[in-house]
Amino acid sequence: MNKQKSDELSAFALEMAKASEKATLAHFRESIKIDNKLDEGFDPVTAGDREAEQIMRQMIEKRYPGHSIHGEEFGKSQGSEPYTWVLDPIDGTRSFIAGTMTWTTLIGLEFEDKPVIGVMHQPYVGETFYGTPDGAWLLRGDQKRRLKVNPAPDLANAFGTTTGQHMYNTPAKAKFLNDMRGALRNIRYDADAYFFSLLAAGFIDIALDANLQAYDIAPLIPIIEGAGGIVSTWDGEPARLGGDIIAAASRELYEEALALLG
Repeated sequence: MNKQKSDELSAFALEMAKASEKATLAHFRESIKIDNKLDEGFDPVTAGDREAEQIMRQMIEKRYPGHSIHGEEFGKSQGSEPYTWVLDPIDGTRSFIAGTMTWTTLIGLEFEDKPVIGVMHQPYVGETFYGTPDGAWLLRGDQKRRLKVNPAPDLANAFGTTTGQHMYNTPAKAKFLNDMRGALRNIRYDADAYFFSLLAAGFIDIALDANLQAYDIAPLIPIIEGAGGIVSTWDGEPARLGGDIIAAASRELYEEALALLG
């Protein structure tokens, strides 16, 4: 994929992020019906999730009918070209229904199974993080700032994050989180995709999560890597398909953290 094509598709991803606001903001901090996807447990979905994904799917199908789509709410549709859009219309639906501001819209594009473009958009706050093969940026109003990681020298001086302790649902995962908590200078919880983008912006050193889906992480990879960070599964495999995920602001922090897994 050449730069001209990358610029074209990046602009389209940002266009979709803006268009999706019509659905998400219409339902945010409003009385809304909450459905549960699970028979046991709680995985909420709202009209905001469904409507936002429908808007983006319709835009893709009209502009790029040969592209594949993988969305959280409406699954996969197979295209004829080597491009796949990965959509999470509201990442952090629990935050969305609670009225807090750490939910985001995630849009990713893979070319030949490699994440190449990623957008994390928070319309209520009014900021957009995005990454391309040329780097990563934060858009806020009429300002555009290039993103660059700012790693601590070691874990003892590092700030870490994860969405929630409940995600570490095996003894081995719970031990890893506990060991990380002891090794880090500080750890914060419950901001979903925002944590990974704030790592790219230089405010966080280690971002962890467990049991992610592809649409939870694939759109964030170009942002993290475009800012100079590292992201993979806990066993060092590519992160694009989800699983147990670690992002780090430096190779040294990445290796020090994974050493705690034993």
